[in-house]
Amino acid sequence: MKTRFILIQTSHAGNVGAAARALKTMGFDDLVLVAPRWPNVLRREETIQRASGALDVLKNARIVETLDEALDGLSHLCATAMTPRDFGPPSRFPRQHFEQLLQPQLPPLASRETGIGFLFGCERFGMANEDVYRCDVALQIPTNPQFGSLNLASAIQVIAYEWRQALGGFTTADATPAPSAAVPPRADAAQVAGMLAHWEQALVAVGFLDPASPKKLMPRLNQLFNRVQLQTEEIHILRGVAKAMLEAARAKD
Repeated sequence: MKTRFILIQTSHAGNVGAAARALKTMGFDDLVLVAPRWPNVLRREETIQRASGALDVLKNARIVETLDEALDGLSHLCATAMTPRDFGPPSRFPRQHFEQLLQPQLPPLASRETGIGFLFGCERFGMANEDVYRCDVALQIPTNPQFGSLNLASAIQVIAYEWRQALGGFTTADATPAPSAAVPPRADAAQVAGMLAHWEQALVAVGFLDPASPKKLMPRLNQLFNRVQLQTEEIHILRGVAKAMLEAARAKD
């Protein structure tokens, strides 16, 4: 499905780079800039640094002079406007609108629309009224009512995330598996038994275990350590503790 993110008159080069990064993390790569402040914004050092490796998105990005050029091939337009416009399109939260747009009882979006575009205005003034009027909906990101200011790149990240989730998100099969760390070997029964015997000596030495009335202490400790499924390294640690208890008891005597 064609998904395009359109930045109108962007004034900060860093936001362009951060936008590219936001799109790449969500699996999108169609970025169009309409009359940005810097004609060479895609090659500026700040842009490249803020892209943090999303250089393929920057390479594929286009710069156009008019919004009409940016909208070519799109039929469903989503403005991002926190303030509703008189006579403008309906205002909806992104998740709410995407759920309606992708209702299962309707034909798939790909068969109804040739493409969807998300429009973002300049950092200082947001979207112009005439641009909002061209859109089918004005998306409002739910924010703190007392402080609704969002950085441009942050807003792009939120919209890209919500749209990706609406499309089904990513599965674990899409993820690159992390290199698996070697699993330390589990201690065998003989090692556990040796450690318990060592602990029994130490507990007697420090006066915690009365050999004349041991009750069920050692069997319960045995069950405890079996539930933990001790590793060989942990056996060494526990035996080190037992050794320290024995040495402390001898020093006291």
